[in-house]
Amino acid sequence: MRIHLIAIGGAIMHNLAISLQKAGHSVSGSDDEIYDPARSSLAKNHLLPEAMGWDSTRIDTSLDLIILGMHARKENPELLKAQELGLTVMSFPEFIAHQSQDKQRIVVAGSHGKTTTTSMIMHVLRTIGYDFDYLVGAQLDGFETMVKLSHAPVIVIEGDEYLSSTIDRVPKIWHYEPQVAVLTGVAWDHMNVFPTFDDYVAAFESFLDRMPEGGKVIYFEHDVNLQKICARQTTLECVPYEAFDAKTIDGRVYLIFHEKETPLQVFGKHNLANLKAAWMVLRELGITENQFIESIKSFSGASKRLQLIHDMDDHCTYLDFAHAPSKVRATVSAVKDLYPERKLTACVELHTYSSLNKDFLPLYSDSLDVADNAIVYLDAHTLEMKKMDPIETYDIRSAFNREDLHVFNRSVDLKKFLQNQNWSDHNLLLMSSGKFGGLDLQKVVPGAER
Repeated sequence: MRIHLIAIGGAIMHNLAISLQKAGHSVSGSDDEIYDPARSSLAKNHLLPEAMGWDSTRIDTSLDLIILGMHARKENPELLKAQELGLTVMSFPEFIAHQSQDKQRIVVAGSHGKTTTTSMIMHVLRTIGYDFDYLVGAQLDGFETMVKLSHAPVIVIEGDEYLSSTIDRVPKIWHYEPQVAVLTGVAWDHMNVFPTFDDYVAAFESFLDRMPEGGKVIYFEHDVNLQKICARQTTLECVPYEAFDAKTIDGRVYLIFHEKETPLQVFGKHNLANLKAAWMVLRELGITENQFIESIKSFSGASKRLQLIHDMDDHCTYLDFAHAPSKVRATVSAVKDLYPERKLTACVELHTYSSLNKDFLPLYSDSLDVADNAIVYLDAHTLEMKKMDPIETYDIRSAFNREDLHVFNRSVDLKKFLQNQNWSDHNLLLMSSGKFGGLDLQKVVPGAER
């Protein structure tokens, strides 16, 4: 097939392009801006557009399919040309669903923990040599791309509740209709799409309503919202899970499973819950307990998911994708619990539409409480790009309910503050779905070369 991807520079989109090319399709793409790592990956595979920007002359009747990324607007000239010519246009989740309609589909959904849980499942399957396809929202060790489509009988999908595309304005998860689903939790997010919490909950209810009769839902049993959602189901088997038991010895976490103790490279109560959900999915696929235990020992996590980016004798720096209130709260607690004797500086960047909305900000109340130093960073350029109103420092401190909160809106000021700290017995946690204003983290992390 000849396939053109509009907004090819997205995290999933550029990986999908590479995967399709490797499968033998003729692939092209376009975007107005492409940044690394997508830019380098596309260039390496000879898929980087010759020029940035949209050009309707790229679209003609020789194309079999247009895959439309969420970044592209409805007035995009390439999209308009494709519609004028009557070409088939799909969002990427619609395309993934179409390609996997004959497979056993496993979807990991929820407001938090999706990437990590999906990654755990994928890691075990790869380690034991199980043949499967996948879609995951982060780069993982041992996997060349974030998307694989083949003739494998099973596909494991990280299911995002955000909209599919500008002309396919339904949550991505609605397309997949899995036989097995994981729901990790529901905590309001994407306020620009789901203006009320009820709207947000309804996205997950409709996701379950679209599952085939007799499907299985594995849900976190301590989430009250999930309890209510699953209680309404009459055609699905809903099975609860809770975190594995574990203990910590000298900064190392040991999984306790049927009285066996297994060392892990991940930590935190939320990750022990993610691991339990992963095990329950793997058991559905016929994976044995021994295969699971032996494989999970080597799981070190996904990129930017509590990723250890600097490790010294008396301090560590972690980078995490956490941005929603529930994610921030869980991540800060996990790092503090692992190193209770060390001071902790926790810094969160407000980068998403929700986090930059004054009405949403109070949901962050007390989320940084267990940190000794608490920092919020927001970039004025991000507010400009998203066409959002400025937020005053007072409003942020009030929302986080912390008077001693440090607030920065210039990366140079954040860098100076961090470099002036005494990092002896002192850890740093950086949390964002953004890039801290382009800050080079390798030049601000404690002990790194200046």
